[in-house]
Amino acid sequence: MNKCDALIIGGSAGSLDVLLKVLPELNPALSFPIIIVVHRKHGADSLLPELLAGRTSLIVKEIDEKEPILAGTIYVAPSDYHTLIEKDRSFSLDCSEKINYSRPAIDATFQTAAEVYRDKLVCLLLSGSNADGVNGLISVKAWGGTTVIQDPQTAQVAYMPQQAANFAKIDYTLAIEAMAEFINLLS
Repeated sequence: MNKCDALIIGGSAGSLDVLLKVLPELNPALSFPIIIVVHRKHGADSLLPELLAGRTSLIVKEIDEKEPILAGTIYVAPSDYHTLIEKDRSFSLDCSEKINYSRPAIDATFQTAAEVYRDKLVCLLLSGSNADGVNGLISVKAWGGTTVIQDPQTAQVAYMPQQAANFAKIDYTLAIEAMAEFINLLS
């Protein structure tokens, strides 16, 4: 696998439990940023960055418009905005139509990041109840990136990772217990 310049983790129903198990085991000296895109209702879960920050010694923050993407930071996509990755490796927030009934949409972040990070991008799709992320993983693969899914058998809601397994070329299928070690080895 190529050097990792960015890891994006997408998820929906059932993914928060996975994040709360994986984050405490991450190496605090990671050499790349982690961008988390989780489906959440507008106005709800505004404490998500604080909740995640309580589980890791890495910096955790909600994404701001035009913010540069820095290594060693965990970024959380804000509710009701698509998170896009710009060519200069900064964030752009977009409030256009929902994709797969979701805003933020995992597909939008995966696809824009694929064009920027290419073969140095790793994307991980977790538990969820719709197919958001599948087209994004197809783009990631087309640009040479690495595609990873949660083992559907370990997912609280298997539909999202199962759809990815059915329609995208997946490089790694991981049980929850294997995710932190996999991420730490990307550094």
